[in-house]
Amino acid sequence: MAKHIVIIQGHPDPQDKHFCHGLGQAYQAGANDSGHEIKEIRVATLDFPLLRTQEDFNTGSPVPAIQQAQTSIKWADHLVIIYPLWLGTMPALLKGFFEQVFRPSFAFEQPAESKTWRKLLKGKSARIVVTMGMPALVYRWYFGAHSLKSLERNVLGFCGIGPISESLIGMIEAKDGTRREKWLAKMRGFGREGI
Repeated sequence: MAKHIVIIQGHPDPQDKHFCHGLGQAYQAGANDSGHEIKEIRVATLDFPLLRTQEDFNTGSPVPAIQQAQTSIKWADHLVIIYPLWLGTMPALLKGFFEQVFRPSFAFEQPAESKTWRKLLKGKSARIVVTMGMPALVYRWYFGAHSLKSLERNVLGFCGIGPISESLIGMIEAKDGTRREKWLAKMRGFGREGI
């Protein structure tokens, strides 16, 4: 069954020369082969400010680029989030994007009569793809994959998105092109399956 899929390209460099871009393109090619409908949000090309106050987060009006991203995410059945690991976490631009997009009344809300939050993005799944210079096992087991877990639990899961799959791609600066080709093939396969 064809899905609506949004690829969130989180590399902060808008040029298409990075492995993150190649991974996104491979996923999209596979998805197109299977008839899935695809939209892409390229965070590096969007014009939006950083949030600076809780009041702005809670009640501010998102700029048009963020409103468009929210419309695409609302449309999606599945999200594919791709980014490089920088200083142990996602790049600041992507973090700023998530803060702008996943706001109250779009992603979650707390009804006046209730003490519990209502998750507004239930029914959507996600795949998070993270590239890094270190071995992926070191990031996962020694460092505890803390930033990945935070994104899964405190952003996506808090809004009702799940299940969430992970693809951690380590040692991307290694000169062995075979590993990269294997990952590009895997991404095409994930795209064909819409997962």
